Amino acid sequence: MVLAWVPLLANAQSNDQEAPASDPVTVSEDERAFVLSNGIVTATILKSNGDIRSLKFKGNEVFTDQSGHAGGYWSHDTRGGMDLIPSITINPDTNGGRRAEVSVKGISGGVKMGHGPGAGPDGDFPADIDIRYSIGRSESGVYTYCVFDHLPEYPAATMTEARFAAKLASHFDWISVDEKRNKHYPSRIPGEDKYVYTALQSENRAFGFSSTTQHMGFYFVNPTIEYLSGGPTKPEFLCHRDTTRVQAPVVLNYWRSSHYGGATVSVAAGEHWVRVVGPFLLYVNEGESPMAMWREARAQADREASKWPYDWVDAGNYAKPSERTEVSGRFILNDSELSAFPGAITVGLAQPTYEVLAGRGGTQKIQWQTDAKHYQFWAVSNDTEGRFTIPNVSSGSYTLYAFAEGILDEFSKAEIKVNGTSALSLGDIEWKPVRRGRQLWEIGIANRSGKEFAGGDRFFDPDIVLQYPKLFPNDVTYTVGTSDFSKDWFFAHVPHNKDPQARVVPFRGVSGAGRATPYRVEFELESPPIGTAFLRLAICGTGTRFLDVSVNDKPVGKITLGRSEGVLTRHQVQGLWYERDLAFDATLLTPGMNQLTLTVPAGNPASGVVYDYLRLELDDA
Repeated sequence: MVLAWVPLLANAQSNDQEAPASDPVTVSEDERAFVLSNGIVTATILKSNGDIRSLKFKGNEVFTDQSGHAGGYWSHDTRGGMDLIPSITINPDTNGGRRAEVSVKGISGGVKMGHGPGAGPDGDFPADIDIRYSIGRSESGVYTYCVFDHLPEYPAATMTEARFAAKLASHFDWISVDEKRNKHYPSRIPGEDKYVYTALQSENRAFGFSSTTQHMGFYFVNPTIEYLSGGPTKPEFLCHRDTTRVQAPVVLNYWRSSHYGGATVSVAAGEHWVRVVGPFLLYVNEGESPMAMWREARAQADREASKWPYDWVDAGNYAKPSERTEVSGRFILNDSELSAFPGAITVGLAQPTYEVLAGRGGTQKIQWQTDAKHYQFWAVSNDTEGRFTIPNVSSGSYTLYAFAEGILDEFSKAEIKVNGTSALSLGDIEWKPVRRGRQLWEIGIANRSGKEFAGGDRFFDPDIVLQYPKLFPNDVTYTVGTSDFSKDWFFAHVPHNKDPQARVVPFRGVSGAGRATPYRVEFELESPPIGTAFLRLAICGTGTRFLDVSVNDKPVGKITLGRSEGVLTRHQVQGLWYERDLAFDATLLTPGMNQLTLTVPAGNPASGVVYDYLRLELDDA
């Protein structure tokens, strides 16, 4: 049974008033709900579905009941199964009032659970679902996490979108995603859609809204990204205003979505799969200005990261601090062009590439960028000599992955066995980036994003692709040695719009039709080349099927691209990353000035490509 928006419980009222931060934690309950309080925050949790019906900060309500689904909620809730078990899992009476935790667990019995985006009327995914909330003494917020348990007797299934959402009171009028998207936002802006507010989850672990009238902020704080999908390069939308009449502020923590290439949870019949998503913090603070509150929330994210993993969590396959270790090593760079690492090294432990069943009896390869089924452990090293440490890794068998700013390559090493009770040193590891020959030129920075190119700092402008014809009326001509890619190479290589009526269409990008667009690269050679030339492209956004390539006005082939992941229609600067190479006879090049042309075919002005990096190499051995 689904309960309607219930009135506040009487025993919650006395806890809503402002109290010293040293107040002990309390938990109370009636037949409908639990109430958790510590004198700073008070949370009401519905026993019927695991929703957080109310969150008060020093007596002020944070959530709304006027926008479809009230309060905070997991898309996969505890409704619809064979049984429902609410319980107190940490009783503050037994720990001196230090911490309380409650659980609402739905037993699937093989029935599909969850009614979020993309789910059918009969539900989404057959798994037992345990939703938990916890409050500690002096903490200015509530932790939540969810345990998914697909038992071997449950049927095979693939999960649709999965997230935790919170809908906020109307006085929250300032949105905080990152430095550039941090503004007064009292109502939705015509021509915008929610994808304007997408950002990298790994770089934005504290995000939400604040109130310019109440001087109160509300933020989701992720202490880690290990339970999120897609690793450190996954963009996701974090905040927006909903499309209801009241346009309530919405904050979202996606751990599995279809956005920007998406990620997959696919479980077979007979497979026992357990996944703990979270805990993350629903953080409430106060301050003089929205920017001050947001920056304090980001500082709180750092404090939470320093406490991770939390020792009070006891659920599923969540590894406690004593069951985790660090994995370290040093990459020895073996490269003809570089003597040291030119930029940050991102290194991680994740599952090796695997296959799942896809539509029409086919299969789909899942790699770390598209995996939501397993935990991933990542770290960033700025050591130019390649030293790295990945902390808090749980036991398991992994593949070691790495990519580095300024290096066109992805390193991988399989069968890394981690025992969570002892540190693992991998020693010196040779990393020899792929080279097809000596480098003739490069454009951009290999960093898995197009943000360094012209317009890349404004990728979230809804009409950014329609600005291209105004900024580059004669298209891009880039002269190696004199051009500046931050000014002379537009980040979105798209059809050149020719429709004067073209306009922004929320959720679909833009309308209109554009002609084929050539990007020309001019470069000089001193002597006649021989052998084979290799054009190497790193792609981080796809919206077209292929690129035509010509050299000195002679066609040399097509580059077939990957599937579209909506980077340009959904206002991003990076999505799924991959490489493409095209080899051609080097005798097509001549001494003196040469021209290589990449052409995007005609089509919708948002149907192009975003490059991470381009390089031409020559094998003349």
